Amino acid sequence: ALAAADELNRGSLEEAERHLALATRELRSVPAERRGRFQVSLGILRLSLARQRGDVPAVAEEAQRLLAPVEAADGADLGINGERRALALISLGIAETWAYRGDEAERHLEQGVALARQIGRPFLELTGLAHGAQIALVRSYVLGAQRSRQAIELAERHGWGEEPIAGVAYARLAAAMLAQGRLEEAERWLERAERALRAELEPAAGLSLHWASAGLELARNRPERALDAFQSAERLAELLRSPHVRAGPMRAQALQARVRLGQTERVEAVLAEMDDQERDAAVMRSVIAALRLAGGDPQAATVALAPVIVGSVSAGAPIWLLEAFLLEAIARDALGDADAAGRALEHALDLAEPDVMLLPFLVHPARRLLERHARHRTAHATLIAEILNLLAPAGPRGSGGEGFPTGSEGSQGVVPQGVTGGLGGIAPPERTLREPLSRAETRVLRYLPTSLSVPEIAGQLYLSVNTVRTHMRHVYDKLDAHRRHEAVERARALGLLAPPARTRSA
Repeated sequence: ALAAADELNRGSLEEAERHLALATRELRSVPAERRGRFQVSLGILRLSLARQRGDVPAVAEEAQRLLAPVEAADGADLGINGERRALALISLGIAETWAYRGDEAERHLEQGVALARQIGRPFLELTGLAHGAQIALVRSYVLGAQRSRQAIELAERHGWGEEPIAGVAYARLAAAMLAQGRLEEAERWLERAERALRAELEPAAGLSLHWASAGLELARNRPERALDAFQSAERLAELLRSPHVRAGPMRAQALQARVRLGQTERVEAVLAEMDDQERDAAVMRSVIAALRLAGGDPQAATVALAPVIVGSVSAGAPIWLLEAFLLEAIARDALGDADAAGRALEHALDLAEPDVMLLPFLVHPARRLLERHARHRTAHATLIAEILNLLAPAGPRGSGGEGFPTGSEGSQGVVPQGVTGGLGGIAPPERTLREPLSRAETRVLRYLPTSLSVPEIAGQLYLSVNTVRTHMRHVYDKLDAHRRHEAVERARALGLLAPPARTRSA
């Protein structure tokens, strides 16, 4: 049994299984008074082996087997029974996360974390928190980042910052930062995750790490590197006994990278080999739309997206619905239907605003469309400015900056000046900025029209109060303002903030 545990720690799953089988066969040689505890040890080993293999049914079976005697005793003994119950609940929650059974996973992880905290098992608590961040990410990227940071703080408090489980939390935080377009932060956390996480010990977590790395490369318009990362993720997926919840979206994004590389025939062939259910999924319809746009057929792109747009095909997650509306806007714009393009883009921005989901706008850049949209009535002038700031240094992306390999144009991603936010388009600006706002300054600016105090803004942005005050001073200086209300008024005059009547709360 000890040899099996050692092999599990090394990631040698076949050897671990062999030793576990030998230990199980020798069970009767264990003295009767110690046999019950030894059976628990074997159950924990089987549970660990199943979890590392991503075998969801086996994890559920072993977890229920461990939980049964504890539940029968009402969990009165908080010694070995408490630890066993916490481990079983957390492992069951992790497996349910892979199977996309979010409500059950969240309930079991929360129960396991609470029990681990109660009985003083911080490493078990950390395990539950780190994996629980994935469920939180599905709910909200802001919430996912908060849960990831909570796990990281616990790991650092106990000196576990280089442990593989800390790497899981780093990878989750990187995914949240990536989705919000905070690429530099995402890269830093990915680097920490790569140093700490041993993918062979946690293939599902390693898969998430490579997927986030691929998303970062796509956002930076490096599809070759993105494809390499996707292929690394796919190799880990093959180690899992049960299909991972991310398999479909990951395959779709890998195909998006191939579209970006101009490998359209290969993408067509892959799509043709899929069954109807997989090909009709929302993420695959976005692949087809991108493929049709790359081929110069925007009308076919709108046909592919229509079931997602009207809601007859579920997007599964807000970010995939956002991507569909963004591609719809690009396709309608290419067809010359400015009104339909504007409606689709506004809907995409509606979805992006609450959780600051900016990644799709980086993967499918539409600078000219966004710039034109900012000149008309929109509830998202500040968000558009932030997206354009992110796109500004990207350089040529092809197809007039709309992200498809059919032409070329220099970068036009600048913050629009003098946008009125009304129906009349662009008005002559009252003044220009001394220099463009940085991305960090733009994020702080978005909170100035609210009633939030500086400490509250710092909490929203995960920054120190001093850092927020520094950014505010820079914003005031660039806007030639001395007070908060002056900065807000001048930012609105420049189109950097939405008009008062349409401003959304933070």
